[in-house]
Amino acid sequence: MIRSIGKRIELLRVIAHPIRMRILHELLRSHQCVNDIVDFLEISQSNVSQHLALLRQAGAVDFLSDGRTKWYYVIDPIIPDIIEVLRRDYYEDLPAPSLPQRKKQEKSTAALRG
Repeated sequence: MIRSIGKRIELLRVIAHPIRMRILHELLRSHQCVNDIVDFLEISQSNVSQHLALLRQAGAVDFLSDGRTKWYYVIDPIIPDIIEVLRRDYYEDLPAPSLPQRKKQEKSTAALRG
């Protein structure tokens, strides 16, 4: 996949957002659907969809349809290297996602039981 310098700069601009960096980091682990990402980041479905649309327009991700579910994955071969550099140097500075609601409920139930 050969890209012009302008396309690479646009890709870097799109990646340079804390939420999109976290999305890409998760997509490098495995294919994810929007609801998986919503659960992980605890942001709205529409917000996740907007970020995925920008990543898709930049050529960073694509999706496979399985019925009504779209499974997103990384398609640009340079993304793993970019995310690794950013993760290594800056990932600690990114806001950490909180636990998905299910996990919070399980933890609070376990705490009540003692």
